Amino acid sequence: MIRHTAQLRVRYKETDQMMVAYYSNYFVWFEVARTELLRKVGYPYTRIENDMGLRLMVVRAQCCYKMPARYDDLLSVDCFVPEVGNTSITFACVIFRGNDLLAKGDTVHVCADASGKPRRIPQVLKGALA
Repeated sequence: MIRHTAQLRVRYKETDQMMVAYYSNYFVWFEVARTELLRKVGYPYTRIENDMGLRLMVVRAQCCYKMPARYDDLLSVDCFVPEVGNTSITFACVIFRGNDLLAKGDTVHVCADASGKPRRIPQVLKGALA
């Protein structure tokens, strides 16, 4: 299974007055790890969009929060692909601070053309994510 772990530090602007990371930032961190995973397998978004003429549209996003991330925490965001269908890809993510599990979730993306019409995922991309 293809995996990528992104390291990032919680920035001041990502926190509330209590220095706790605001909940929507977890999806931004998922995106950081997902983007790097795609780059790692040779298919950065620019290649998918410009060379293949495809878009990966988010159709579902979920996150289960276990513990809060706080300002200046060093986080590890582990991203992997548990499922690739005919037109959809699931990217799962888990966020750790050291050994502490902070959150886990996933995003499901449908492969579409520029007009938004669903398209089959090219076999080369499926193979890279397998």
